Amino acid sequence: MTVRVRFAPSPTGMFHVGGARSALQNWIYAKQQGGVFVLRIEDTDAARNKPEWTEGILSALDWIGISRGSYEGPYFQSANAGEHRAAAARLYDSGRAYYCDCTREDVQARTGSQYQGYDGYHRDRGLGPGPGHALRFRTPDEGTTVVVDLIRGEPTFENKLIEDFVIARGDGSPVFLLANVVDDMTMGITHVIRAEEHLPNTPKQQLLWEALGVKPPVWAHVPVVVNEKRQKLSKRRDKVALEAYRDEGYLAGAMRNYLMLLGWAPSGDREIVPWSVIEDEFRLDEVNLSSAFFDEKKLRAFNGEYIRALPVAEFIDACQPWLTGTGTIAPPPWQPEEFDADAFAAVAPLAQTRIAVLSEIVPNVDFLFLASPLIDEAAWTKTMKDGSAELLDDAVAAFEALESWDAESLKSTLEAVGAERGLKLGKTQAPVRVAVTGRTVGLPLFESLEVLGRERTLTRIRAARLRLV
Repeated sequence: MTVRVRFAPSPTGMFHVGGARSALQNWIYAKQQGGVFVLRIEDTDAARNKPEWTEGILSALDWIGISRGSYEGPYFQSANAGEHRAAAARLYDSGRAYYCDCTREDVQARTGSQYQGYDGYHRDRGLGPGPGHALRFRTPDEGTTVVVDLIRGEPTFENKLIEDFVIARGDGSPVFLLANVVDDMTMGITHVIRAEEHLPNTPKQQLLWEALGVKPPVWAHVPVVVNEKRQKLSKRRDKVALEAYRDEGYLAGAMRNYLMLLGWAPSGDREIVPWSVIEDEFRLDEVNLSSAFFDEKKLRAFNGEYIRALPVAEFIDACQPWLTGTGTIAPPPWQPEEFDADAFAAVAPLAQTRIAVLSEIVPNVDFLFLASPLIDEAAWTKTMKDGSAELLDDAVAAFEALESWDAESLKSTLEAVGAERGLKLGKTQAPVRVAVTGRTVGLPLFESLEVLGRERTLTRIRAARLRLV
């Protein structure tokens, strides 16, 4: 039997990091088993679906390494509507489903509570199809439904506690529960790997599989992804869009690595490991049962490690979207003609050790490409105190006299300027840094001045001195 897994997102918004984790787990499992990964777009929510969301799913999968052409699909759930309706008709004809015209208020009036489930009122009343008549599945009165799960063992559900659930609405359109089952049957899905939030629906789906005469798939419910308050990640509350992390400058490799650690870990005391190790060692039956904490701070640290591990040439290439403002990346504050590729290449190794996400490259190097620096006013106020004007005068005079404009000479010269005033180098260089770069933190100062050049450096220090008049 060929293993066939599926990833079935809905095109109703940005691509959720939890969905990305599920996609990767399915992808790896299929590869390990020599199987097939199927992409199905569940697009039946016409009111919320947008073509750009579908393209966003495909692009996000591309980014994390599940590239187009390497999987089966994408299929679209809406194209299988005829099969959904045919399955509903088979269930009705076989007596496994019946029609009901009860409203929610009707059920509440009979049970006396809005929290009670449907009471089976129309089970044997012989109501036929018609406008406003929903089709309900006839759940067995006795026994249990056992869900064999590769991660959770054998969760058991008493059938008497499962209400006769709706499988087709009053207008005849099948609900998601039935459509999902029929799609999996049609596509020959053998293993369903998904988040544990779907587990409560699994006994209903398994009953549908059995009622339609098909052996259910192998189930595997991975832990839900939560925030620092142990709440399920929410689009309304948390930063969950994979595209947002991509556009901020997280590397695909770092994101893949981190997502796979949400509920699982490789052997040994390791977390940052090559993707080949993850592909080799990942096991569904080793996934933890407890909720997986999505720690953005930890992800950021991961990304910094991945950035520092890049060869410098690859780091320079990776920074290009932020340096040029391509695709979905906002343009930088300089004009294209102001950018100097050689200057950037000179400081790239310094920047690579200091940033955690690629978007941070812009504020670290913008002083090189702007006619004048973008002054952080808070940094100016903090740094430019009594004596700063005279210190800048002395720095200009000392720098003008330099024969060699290199980092070592610049450092020793400014160090001497500070020593005459009884200042350590840190205090001496702070006003110079703000005058030249506009900020109190950034790349190593003297290497930056070397690349910026004598004329531009002196022009900026003089401009800062005039501001202090």
